[in-house]
Amino acid sequence: MATTATLTQRDEGAGTNGLTSGNAAPTGGAEGLGSGSPARVRGFEPLRFRVTPPSALASELLGRPPERRVLIVNADDFGMDAGVNRAVVEAFDHGIVTSCSLMVPGSAAAGAIAVLRARPDLPFGVHLTLVRDSATLAWTPVAGREAVPSLVDASGHLRLAARADELLAVARPDEVEAELRAQLGAVLDAGLAPTHLDWHCLADGGRADLHDLALGLAGEHGLAVRVWLAPSRRRARDRGLPVIDHPFLDSFSLDVEGKTAACVELLRRLPAGLSEWAVHPGSSDEWNRAVDGGRPVRSTDLAALTSREVRDAVREEGIELIDYSEVRRAWVAAPDAVPPAGVTRSSPGG
Repeated sequence: MATTATLTQRDEGAGTNGLTSGNAAPTGGAEGLGSGSPARVRGFEPLRFRVTPPSALASELLGRPPERRVLIVNADDFGMDAGVNRAVVEAFDHGIVTSCSLMVPGSAAAGAIAVLRARPDLPFGVHLTLVRDSATLAWTPVAGREAVPSLVDASGHLRLAARADELLAVARPDEVEAELRAQLGAVLDAGLAPTHLDWHCLADGGRADLHDLALGLAGEHGLAVRVWLAPSRRRARDRGLPVIDHPFLDSFSLDVEGKTAACVELLRRLPAGLSEWAVHPGSSDEWNRAVDGGRPVRSTDLAALTSREVRDAVREEGIELIDYSEVRRAWVAAPDAVPPAGVTRSSPGG
């Protein structure tokens, strides 16, 4: 199995509404790391975590020395299409990817679920998906259009990521909760065990109340959550939860030209502590280029993640690659730190 690495960083300045460029609107900035994976052994041995002050690095909360550089490399969008599914597995088997995130409304989600059933060694999280990347994608809510009318457009499909601000303005928390439960439920009903939850194109859900819903679901099901923006990270750290110590890296923020060299440089400069890269390996066909605004983001991600140069940089720098399973165990060890699931209001953003 390959070690993990990541490609882009995105700082907490993703916009006041928490929108991210993601697959829909690539913008500059590169810095973070990311990955998540499920601990498939339900009766895992609880880890012994150090009791440390909130100022300690997250990597120290996971039992590492303060100088250790720890990186999660998570392949997002598993289930988007068959080409993405193949590329994610290749980047895990032959590159530095350590985990992936399954998007249940995706066109190839059934194929991704079949892979995860056959590959219990592939850690994964649930990529909470409330938007679609392109009008060519006929994604609909898992809970059903009638159950969550505030989450769909006039065609009955999930709203476009490029217009996520419209979704955030009208999305009812109770309907978002219903959809998140439906997506997670589909994964659990398939007999799979995710390690964490993360969001597709919406940094920390785009709204504080939606982020709290994800935290509540994670606490209910014994999962971690990818926490991205600075305010959310501070709150999590104040509760004793390990989250990334440095700005998040989204591979859509990297130039497609010279991406392998850029990743090597990012690895050379990786600071001590826990970092995460969210990467997007995929094919270079016309369909993927159409979804990604004409840029060969996914194929260049795959090439970089599996390159000898990147793999050598991880080894030479002594970077420890992990998935979200350890983070999950740390979150489970502090259940009182996670707010309960359930909405407290039904008006959007109220």
